[in-house]
Amino acid sequence: MNCLVIAATAKEISPFIDFYKSNPKKNIDILITGIGLTATTYSLLKQLQIKKPDLVLQAGVGGCFDKTLPLGKVVLVKKEAIADQSVVELKSLKTIFDLQLLPQNQFPFQKGWLVNKSKILDNVRLKKVNAISVNEITTQQSKAKLYTEYFHPVIESMEGAALHYVSIMENIPFLQIRAVSNYIGERNKKKWNMNESILSLNKELIKIVDTQL
Repeated sequence: MNCLVIAATAKEISPFIDFYKSNPKKNIDILITGIGLTATTYSLLKQLQIKKPDLVLQAGVGGCFDKTLPLGKVVLVKKEAIADQSVVELKSLKTIFDLQLLPQNQFPFQKGWLVNKSKILDNVRLKKVNAISVNEITTQQSKAKLYTEYFHPVIESMEGAALHYVSIMENIPFLQIRAVSNYIGERNKKKWNMNESILSLNKELIKIVDTQL
C-alpha cells in the first residue's frame, strides 16, 4: 500500500520526516501542501495527477472547542464542514445549504458534511470527532458560539475539509489526525502547547503508518 502523508507545514510533521529519513520506506510519500483550504486543494490535486496513492493521511495541529480535552491530545476526524462558507442573519448562522445555494446531499456532501467512510477509520484507536475548517481562525467568542451551536465541532483547522473534499471526489481512502495545540479564542501563545502537540501528533502518525501499511 502506498501512503501519501500531507501536512500544511513541515514543522508539524518534522519528527516524522526525520524518522523516515533514517528508516526509509519506499511506499511513503510526503507532501507539504501549504496553509489553508485553497493551497491544500491545489497541492493535493497536483500530486494526485502525478501519483494516486492507496491512502492519504493528513496530520496537523488544530484549535479545540472542547476544553475537557487536554492540550496535546490527538484525535481522528470523522466529519468536516467549511464553517465560514456561511452568513450570519438575525444572530443565526446559515450555511450555503440553509440558503439553498447547494443541496445538502449533493455529492460529496452528506447532510452538509464531508464524511469519511473509509474502512481504515475503524482500525485507528483514536477518539473520532467532528471538525470544521475555516479561512479565518476563530478568535471572537460570539463566532465560536455560533459554530459550536451549529456544528458541535471539537477541532478547527484551515485544511481538513480540503482533504475530505478531494479524497471523496477522487475515491481515495483517507485519514485526518489532529493534535490539540490550543483552545479556540485563546490568543496568548504562552498558553498554547505547540511542542508537545507536535510530538504527540508524530508519535501517532508513525504508529498509524507502521501498523496500517
